[in-house]
Amino acid sequence: MNIHQAIILGIVEGLTEFLPVSSTGHLILTAHLMGLENDNFTKSFEISIQMGAILAVLFLYTKRFLRDYQVWKRILVAFFPTGLLGFLLYKFIKNYLVGNDKVVVASLFLGGVFLLFADRVCERFCYMEDASKLSLRKAFMIGIFQSLAMIPGVSRSASTIIGGMLMGLNRKASAEFSFLLAVPTMLIATSYDVYKSHTTFTNAQWYLLFVGFLSAFLTALITVKVFIGFISRHSFLPFGIYRILISFAYGFYFL
Repeated sequence: MNIHQAIILGIVEGLTEFLPVSSTGHLILTAHLMGLENDNFTKSFEISIQMGAILAVLFLYTKRFLRDYQVWKRILVAFFPTGLLGFLLYKFIKNYLVGNDKVVVASLFLGGVFLLFADRVCERFCYMEDASKLSLRKAFMIGIFQSLAMIPGVSRSASTIIGGMLMGLNRKASAEFSFLLAVPTMLIATSYDVYKSHTTFTNAQWYLLFVGFLSAFLTALITVKVFIGFISRHSFLPFGIYRILISFAYGFYFL
């Protein structure tokens, strides 16, 4: 990997992490197109640069993190299933699922179908405009949905947005809760991976990680603001269709 490839992957991460389209699937696809080997560093790079996207959310939602205790309670409850399963299945996921093209194709397609379904349901049954109104049971259920995102291609954002809409949050509230829930989830996941892998990184690789991190941070700042503006006025229909189309393109190219 060179510096230009690190920048491109960081931009892809920042663009896709908070959209319901699977950042992991797009990173794997981009790495393939650039001819990068699916080695341990590339896998760790794709996980670690998520930290840049996380800090973008912290920067944009600082006041809410500091003031909204009710939302924090629900974030912690929703985080629990993913935190537990992620810790137990870390080695299996990284060794057998990350980089598996067949898994990514299937996840992209099925995630698109379920996103379209949840979006249609939301038109009639989504009534909550604020995640602080969620019951703790419903917050936990959203966490169950998020745990599905450990499968590459599912998309953490898509799974939590789908879960949020099925639990009664409207589209904007589902997206914002997904952003906030990303912070503990991704912060712990990326920190754990760096902790497990840091002794194998060279100085040059640390520099590439920093470049990818910075690219992801700056890109995510713009993406989150634009996405919230879009979803306040429109549905998730374009994202569901896009996932289905990209799954066919991905499958045709790689399988």
